[in-house]
Amino acid sequence: MSQLKVYNSLSRQKEVFEPIIPGHVGMYVCGPTVSGESHLGHARPYITFDVIYRYLQYLGYKVRYVRNVTDAGHFEEEGREAEDKISKKAVLEKLEPMELVQKYTNLFHWAMRQFNNLEPTIEPTATGHIVEQIVMIEKIIEDGYAYVANGSVYFDVDKYHLDFSKKGLPYGMLSGRILDEQIDSVRELDNQDEKRNRSDFALWKNAPPEHIMRWKSPWGEGFPGWHIECSAMSSKYLGEQFDIHGGGMDLQFPHHECEIAQSTVCNHVTPVKYWLHNNMITINGKKMGKSYNNVIKLTEMFSGSHPILQQAYSPMTIRFSILQTHYRSALDFSNEALQAAEKGLKRLWEAYEALQKMKLGEVEFDFSKINQELEENVLERLDELDEFMNDDFNTAKVLASMFEIVPVINSIKDKHIEAASLSKETLTLLQHKLKVFVEDIFGLRSELEGDQSKLDGVIQVLIELRKQAKAKKDYATSDSIRNQLLQLGIALKDEKDGNISYSFL
Repeated sequence: MSQLKVYNSLSRQKEVFEPIIPGHVGMYVCGPTVSGESHLGHARPYITFDVIYRYLQYLGYKVRYVRNVTDAGHFEEEGREAEDKISKKAVLEKLEPMELVQKYTNLFHWAMRQFNNLEPTIEPTATGHIVEQIVMIEKIIEDGYAYVANGSVYFDVDKYHLDFSKKGLPYGMLSGRILDEQIDSVRELDNQDEKRNRSDFALWKNAPPEHIMRWKSPWGEGFPGWHIECSAMSSKYLGEQFDIHGGGMDLQFPHHECEIAQSTVCNHVTPVKYWLHNNMITINGKKMGKSYNNVIKLTEMFSGSHPILQQAYSPMTIRFSILQTHYRSALDFSNEALQAAEKGLKRLWEAYEALQKMKLGEVEFDFSKINQELEENVLERLDELDEFMNDDFNTAKVLASMFEIVPVINSIKDKHIEAASLSKETLTLLQHKLKVFVEDIFGLRSELEGDQSKLDGVIQVLIELRKQAKAKKDYATSDSIRNQLLQLGIALKDEKDGNISYSFL
């Protein structure tokens, strides 16, 4: 079997994958900011890295997969005034910030289960690691690469770039951006006069009086910068240098660029060996954005309730659609593409199920009946499954090879050719290998198996609507949802911790 090669965004080329510690892989993926409901843009990175996680385990690696939850800060340093998304949304929804965080974390986890994503090994939160972030910032200040201004702490990008360019580690080495061009593109923002240079980014922000989420620090009460959160959590659980850091291409700059700079200063080593980035998605050829009214929440995808959608699309259809395109290629979601994916998944799954139901013990195998050309073709296609996955996780090519096997399976099922046209060894390998790739690596499952999860999803949506109605003191709607579910044999129960459970009567 060929060696696994991955495209390293840092070197801009494919490299043979060799983990720092043989047999072990440390992988960190930037998780969600839980200030709102997950949308279609969240589906691609988490499905992509779920498949990568699964494949690394298939290759025999012991993988520690860390995916964080950003539940504090996450203000945007570039392009807008510093803004805490979670605090702002908590005020709008009239919830305590951590109540809001829990609500959207639960919804995110629910969506990941619908996609059949495996849970990460560790899922740290930003609020749970304030101490580690403060310690890291103190080290960076001590080394002379950060400074305090009016209770905020900023990273000195110019000094870092000047010193580390000599070591071949310039600021901008991941994204390929030249520092002067970055400075020219920075808009005039509030508190720019606090900075020594316009390109400097915040490690810690002084909290104004109206700011809800705040912590004590050596520099006064405030909250962490977005970038320092990931550096602190990744280094704590994966070490000062680890194998894979993943995320969307939109995170290369400034987020991952800043991670490299602050981690390198603090730990005296570049933090990541292989940087992997998935490409972005578009909706009907347009970038997803509020101005286009095409930000589709995952619950809207599953229910078909968004005006752009012609129908509901199941989680497995979305997962399959994502896997049909290589993760580094652009992916456009449209009704036509999703409907085609739905048909393709149905065709593949029906052939796969027919193959698994074949009872090879009842087949009379005879060497004289073997179709040598067919046998070689099937074996070649099966070899390609590993070959293409080892070529930077090319799921699109793997699926293409599977679809070349589908007509063979259907011909055997329909008795157009005998099962004995293939040797028992090849048919056994075919059954085993497709099971491993379809279910264990690609994480696909029968839509029928998903019926219970769909029902659970619908009930969870109704529970959220009831919570929102109660928060607005719309008790008529709240009682109506509860009573109508009760008529259908579904009883809701308000738990002491504020959550709502349900049971079938």
